[in-house]
Amino acid sequence: MDLTPYVDNLRRELAVAADASGDEARALAERLSAPLESAARLTLLNVLSAAMSDVTRELAPGSVDVRLRGLDPEFVVTPPPAPEPVREAREPVVAPVVAAPAASEGDDGTMVRINLRLPAHLKGRAEGAAAAEGLSVNAWLVRAVAVALDGGGSAGAPGRGKESGGRGFTGWVR
Repeated sequence: MDLTPYVDNLRRELAVAADASGDEARALAERLSAPLESAARLTLLNVLSAAMSDVTRELAPGSVDVRLRGLDPEFVVTPPPAPEPVREAREPVVAPVVAAPAASEGDDGTMVRINLRLPAHLKGRAEGAAAAEGLSVNAWLVRAVAVALDGGGSAGAPGRGKESGGRGFTGWVR
């Protein structure tokens, strides 16, 4: 953005005001015009920066920055990330119930701890899926990992076939 027209306008206004006051005022206005140009540019830059701060607040998480290139300010716009497309509501997909995997040879059944960091949107979905199946998030994740590592097979839990009438139980037994 070129500030020169605005600064030139300020000089003209100062010259017009000085002309009305005589030769002495005109000479003073000419001497003051160079220092006033710097002050005017700085003031305009401050005004633009304050305005872009307000725009950035409204545009968040995007932003608008004012950068100085030579004597002229330049605007750098960082748009907010594009929103994810809205998906049509579908009936929830019911995951097949999978039995806990049988212990492999040499497995002593020892439980180990692992830290898993999920994005917030995945954490919420995992909690919802676990709650829908009446499982803890940990039990749901163990089952999901086991299914993924075993090739995604959908072997049901014992007693879940048609011969048992499709009834089943979930949960922990002590």
